[in-house]
Amino acid sequence: MKKGIHPDWHDDCKVTCSCGNTFQIGSVFETLQVDICNKCHPFFTGEMKFVDRQGRVDKFMKKLEKAKVKQSQGANKMKTTKVSSDDASQKSYKQILRDKQTKIRDASKEEDAPAA
Repeated sequence: MKKGIHPDWHDDCKVTCSCGNTFQIGSVFETLQVDICNKCHPFFTGEMKFVDRQGRVDKFMKKLEKAKVKQSQGANKMKTTKVSSDDASQKSYKQILRDKQTKIRDASKEEDAPAA
């Protein structure tokens, strides 16, 4: 290992959680502040609670409400149009691609054909 490029290791790094729990670990930092630890995380405590520091859940719920309102307004304004299935001019995407490939092959055959 190269000398002087590695950070100092602290075996007694003090970790402090926002719930008040403190414990020691090994780290390159002397102290750490964390938001959630094993004493307050819902997975370990078994409690159902939202862990949301930046308002993401509220933001999502607002977006969801707006979407429901728009959807209900849009459903009233929507017009239904019937597409006739007997329309011969409508082709599937597969058929359009097949026609294009045939045209390209025919064009390349004409170029490769010897002039008589």
